Amino acid sequence: MNVLDLIGTAASNTFRSKTRTVLTILAIFVGAFTLTITNGLGTGINRYIDDTVTAIGAEDVMTVSVSQDANAGFADSTGPAEYDPDAIASDGFNRPGSTVVALTPDDLETLASIDGVLDVEATKSISPDWIQSDDGPQYLTSVGGLVDGQTVQLAAGAAPSADSDAFELNVPISYVESLGFADADAAVGETLTIAITDAERTQHLVDATIVGVAEESIAATGAGGLVVNDALTDELYSTQNIGISLDEQERYAQASIRFDAAATDADVTALKDRLTDAGFTGTTVADQLGTIKTVIDAIVLVLNAFAIIALLAASFGIVNTLFMSVQERTREIGLMKAMGMGGGKIFGLFSLEAVIIGFLGSAIGVGIGMLVGTGISSVLAGALLADLPGLTLIAFDPLSVTVIILVVMAIAFLAGTLPAARAAKADPVESLRYE
Repeated sequence: MNVLDLIGTAASNTFRSKTRTVLTILAIFVGAFTLTITNGLGTGINRYIDDTVTAIGAEDVMTVSVSQDANAGFADSTGPAEYDPDAIASDGFNRPGSTVVALTPDDLETLASIDGVLDVEATKSISPDWIQSDDGPQYLTSVGGLVDGQTVQLAAGAAPSADSDAFELNVPISYVESLGFADADAAVGETLTIAITDAERTQHLVDATIVGVAEESIAATGAGGLVVNDALTDELYSTQNIGISLDEQERYAQASIRFDAAATDADVTALKDRLTDAGFTGTTVADQLGTIKTVIDAIVLVLNAFAIIALLAASFGIVNTLFMSVQERTREIGLMKAMGMGGGKIFGLFSLEAVIIGFLGSAIGVGIGMLVGTGISSVLAGALLADLPGLTLIAFDPLSVTVIILVVMAIAFLAGTLPAARAAKADPVESLRYE
């Protein structure tokens, strides 16, 4: 009996007891289905984060702030926290209400002198009171700008021009209807009024033109608020700082530094080390989103563990199925041995039956898992996740799917080795006498 004959015989023997085999396949199906869905969940979210980082660009830009004690600003067990005159409100991905040590012009010069830093630009923090279109309702928002090379994911229009002297901005798509516009295209070209209060408690109104509407994104510039060009940034910043001395104005929560776009991960790590040695902390957009990826990966890992447990439970079903098959086919095993079939081929025959059961269970589980995952993603993309365009919640990577099937087949093979070994060691005379 050659290999093909062995495979054909194993395939035909697999369904001798249809009910028992089908129940075993169903048990494997549950584990493979769960593993496919959870693996696809991790793939979909991580792919969205990677695409978002690539889409917004500026992969050669790092946000820098002054390094400080992780517990700064919080009281310890012995009393209240000490006041730090250099601390200012933080921006970006820091927790709300937290403070950081301000960057001064001297700090910016120090940053510019660090090896690997090509350019330094202070981040101007702007806190508008409200925004309004015509005489409509007033809404709260945040303001952010673009650094060179950074892009905005647009639903309509264009990004604000860095070279224009006119005041230009993008509004997030979630504001379009609230501001009274019919749709994103209708908002482009309209005027938006921004109210901002200076240090003397005088409120100023600044009009700007909407040149584009930005899609929602987990890494949206301006923390999901307005994206303004340099001219409008300077106008709002100078207006906000009326009544503040120049020394106080030149204090920034963070700055953006640019490094070589061709830098490797090792180069970026080395630059971060040099920043740390100089008293600063540098993070890229990928670092900031990396925290989200870490949490997602941890959740997926836990869910995958449950799926693996289900597969291990199903492997006991394979052991039981094959043990019963060996028991029922004892005389047949004895006859095969009496006709010259070696123990190795008998071991291979029963092992192949286990692998076929594992393949069928995993293939069906993966196939239905992909269909269900694709359906769930399509439904959520048009409803709950409509504000996150480009997100396929459950996505599938061909390599991962193939690995799942191979892993399940390997588990099935290991589960089948014990009954296969028992069949291979069976004495032909005793087997032929078996009733």
